[in-house]
Amino acid sequence: MPPNKSPFPSLLQAALLVVALYVLEMLIGAGLYDARNALGLSLEQLSALEALLGNGIVISVALHLQGSGYRDLVHPDRKSLWPTLVMVVPPVVLLMPLIVLLDMTMMSALETLLPLSESERQTFGAMSTQTLPMALIVCVIAPVVEEMLFRGVLLRGFLARYPRGQAIGYSALFFGVAHLNLYQFCLAFLLGLLLGLIYERGRSLLPCMALHAAFNTAVFVLSDASDVAAGTADASAAGAPAIPSIAWAGALIAAGIGLVALQKTLRLWPSRL
Repeated sequence: MPPNKSPFPSLLQAALLVVALYVLEMLIGAGLYDARNALGLSLEQLSALEALLGNGIVISVALHLQGSGYRDLVHPDRKSLWPTLVMVVPPVVLLMPLIVLLDMTMMSALETLLPLSESERQTFGAMSTQTLPMALIVCVIAPVVEEMLFRGVLLRGFLARYPRGQAIGYSALFFGVAHLNLYQFCLAFLLGLLLGLIYERGRSLLPCMALHAAFNTAVFVLSDASDVAAGTADASAAGAPAIPSIAWAGALIAAGIGLVALQKTLRLWPSRL
């Protein structure tokens, strides 16, 4: 990369990347839709292919423009691989229970203020369909490719162009907007701030992927349980189930332990911001 060239991407370039991703996924889906019966693909399998191919193309182009490659994207420092897996990933995963409870509370509040439309209910219902292809999309594919794009490509480029706080905030904003609905935007933006901070301090996508995958998996599993509960008369009358105090206590304790460990290993909050 020429020394006088600004790091990729800028805010405008990042917006174009996200738009290009959705256009590519639509084109790939349209191209494969008619052939899915001949190929024996279900709609969930088709969605997985769209995500893999679309993100693969966009991330490959972005890495080329950054003058980088996949080898350096996930964890550039090979010497710190095992310390990261042993000392950083477990504390990060300990944050997941509290994030899930906050997500449930936030979603309940938003749905009370802004009730879901029928189309939105169908969309969220399709995302929580308990099938193996959908589980792979939600719990594996989405955490990997989204972290590669929003933290590995966008945030890494932003950190080279903007002050630390702005770079993390911009990447979180794109992450939230990319979910294309207000209900997921709020949690995705806040989660994006945390993931961005973790990436900025450790320069590894492994902890980010682990937290993202743990959160998605928990929500995916709990959505099946909530669907079963929603089928009972009592649950329908009571609305969203109350979260027991012991669940909050356990989540807060786990998150506290995780944050203390992360502060020691990554210095999430340095003395000088």
